Amino acid sequence: MSGSRFGCVVDLPHPPEVLFRYLADPRNRPEWQSSLMSVRLDDVDAEPHVGMCWNETTVVGLRAAMAITELVPYRVLAESARTGGIDGTLVLRFKARPGGCRIEVEGEMAGRGPLRYVAAAAARLAGRVAASDLRRAGRVLSTRGPGG
Repeated sequence: MSGSRFGCVVDLPHPPEVLFRYLADPRNRPEWQSSLMSVRLDDVDAEPHVGMCWNETTVVGLRAAMAITELVPYRVLAESARTGGIDGTLVLRFKARPGGCRIEVEGEMAGRGPLRYVAAAAARLAGRVAASDLRRAGRVLSTRGPGG
């Protein structure tokens, strides 16, 4: 994909294992991802795995087809997204640090035809949105106690 890149780094007070398990499960997304209204999985009992697919509906009514493309427990979570004429990738890298975990985010958005401009504009905001959403996930986990 040749599109617009974005990224961020977020430090959270939870171990990588807790953050990874929570963030890798698409069913948790409406709790922490500000743009989401709902997630629909075909197999609602499946554990997250490479190839797992689901559909998301955003608060503005956009629908995205999502898939996990890489899953290295407690270290790497990568996914792809497709909505309309825009494709995206997202990689989260989890690194243990004293008192918690650092999550390094890298992503890219690309559009076809005139949608390449929409993708570029969205990518300019995506790093800040990802950081905000990850901090929100950290707050949700903080209300659940030590095990998340």
